[in-house]
Amino acid sequence: MSEREDNKQFESLLSYLQQNRGFDFTGYKRPSLMRRISKRMQMVSIESFGDYMDYLEVHPEEFPQLFNTILINVTSFFRDPPAWDYLAGEIIPRILKDKKKDEPIRVWTAGCASGEEAYTIAMALAEAMGVQAFRQRTKVYATDVDEEALNLARQASYGDKELQEVDAKLKDKYFEPLNSRHSFRADFRRCVIFGRHDLVQDAPISHLDLLISRNTLMYFNAETQARILARFHFALKENGYLFLGRAELLSTHGNFFTPMDLKSRIFTRVPQVNMRDRVLAVAHPGNNVLDTPRQNRLVELALDWSPVAKIVVDLNGNLALADQKARLLFTLNPKDIGRPLQDLEISYRPVELRSLIEQAYAERRTVTLTSAERRFPNGEVQYLDVIVAPLYDEGRNPFGVSVSFTDVTSFQNVQEELRHSNEELQTTGEELQSSNEELETTNEELQSSNEELETTNEELQSTNEELETMNEELQSTNEELQTLNDELQQRTDEAGTANAFLQSILASLRSGAAVVDASFNILFWNHKAEDLWGLRADEVKGQSLLSLDIGLPIEQMREAIRSCLAGEEHQHVVLDATNRRGKAIKCRITCTPLMTSNRERQGAILLMDEMER
Repeated sequence: MSEREDNKQFESLLSYLQQNRGFDFTGYKRPSLMRRISKRMQMVSIESFGDYMDYLEVHPEEFPQLFNTILINVTSFFRDPPAWDYLAGEIIPRILKDKKKDEPIRVWTAGCASGEEAYTIAMALAEAMGVQAFRQRTKVYATDVDEEALNLARQASYGDKELQEVDAKLKDKYFEPLNSRHSFRADFRRCVIFGRHDLVQDAPISHLDLLISRNTLMYFNAETQARILARFHFALKENGYLFLGRAELLSTHGNFFTPMDLKSRIFTRVPQVNMRDRVLAVAHPGNNVLDTPRQNRLVELALDWSPVAKIVVDLNGNLALADQKARLLFTLNPKDIGRPLQDLEISYRPVELRSLIEQAYAERRTVTLTSAERRFPNGEVQYLDVIVAPLYDEGRNPFGVSVSFTDVTSFQNVQEELRHSNEELQTTGEELQSSNEELETTNEELQSSNEELETTNEELQSTNEELETMNEELQSTNEELQTLNDELQQRTDEAGTANAFLQSILASLRSGAAVVDASFNILFWNHKAEDLWGLRADEVKGQSLLSLDIGLPIEQMREAIRSCLAGEEHQHVVLDATNRRGKAIKCRITCTPLMTSNRERQGAILLMDEMER
């Protein structure tokens, strides 16, 4: 297959993914995107992009595997520790210093993957603000396009390997052990809100103090990066900060952000930058050269009746023409025609025209600057779209530039009203999310369902059904355990009764009685034995009979006990002994085997009687 046909099939595949699954990958860098999709195609043994699109239609379960391959979720707690140290030591204190006591703190971590960086910034803020202030004032919004990664992030459960970069004190303070894993504390977890968000298509979260997007921009092409950065600029407050990954630089987007600490990849928002990033096409100038007075007058009249203000600058940088709207808008007079543009106020206000003109010449294309802001002394603001189009003669040699100014103030006002409406809608959504999160129970699946009321609200029904099934299973298991517990209790009572009966019998014997197991360890020692040898039952129980230091020659009893354990029914031994009072006595010892219900010998019963000398 030719490279052209291969590329055509690849673009068709991207369109198919966008139409059927809502994922727009057209802004991603083509080489890396093709490499990742090809890797997944190799795993299912498919060679062409067209065949793979057919495979996706037949096997919908392939979509999650493909998206996991494309959306590389690489993250960890406190990734690049020096950068986090700078953020905690320099940036967070500045954010808090600029805030009033009860003013909220808003943070957005874009491309949060499985949530480690969202919880990292939560810990850093809580350490700087204090636990109570953090819970009352802070909202951390964490977004990603990968729903599977978001589900992992919402669970907030991590193993020891994932937490190895977390300091032991922070781990003990912010995580609770749960089985073999560690769960982020629920009272801090409520301040972290997860949701699905596409950086290319969805409106950004606004009024942010800090925006974290680490190694996310690197997957997009330059044009898409510019649009995303424009949205980031809009999302941040006047003194907001942008925290990027180690692999990302903003060398070509200095009009949006300026470095605060380049090594740590922390940038500050450039104030009063133009936020719109659409490029509008303009018509190219004609090819006829008008050189007669009548034709020149016709051009002047046509320009004067044009709906937009327009000026023309020749190749030498002199103002060659200005229509009536341009003269009224920028206070130009006939004497200004022919003067160098740099001597006129229009050259730098409302925008720096000379740099745009140089760019148009250098790139040989039309340059557009949208929503340029022009302020008047009375406080009114006017917004202009500026279009700089290079003019060429018949030989395609540069002849000058045409600069058009279109008043888009009314459009901008509508945009501003729409933005405020979106913010109010978003605020309402955030309040609804907070209300839903307060209804969380200890069940993690229900908590995940409640959080999704702000984003999809699609999983609640399935989660409830799972909970009902689990409850029925638990109830059934509980009934079985209760039945088993009753049986065990009955057997325990029977064994206790039998044991009490046996102990009563042994205790009432007039002979000293001792019971040993097969290892000669004492299991029972009655009161008569205590009276004979002066050792209490609690002193000898569990001790080896052979290790007792009493007036009875224990070693001479060893063979009798062993014979009894080996198979003999009874053994009798008479030994010289000394009782606890120091009196020399003759002691008759009867050894009887201790048997189980299966006639297995598990020990011996020793009866010790003092004989008359």
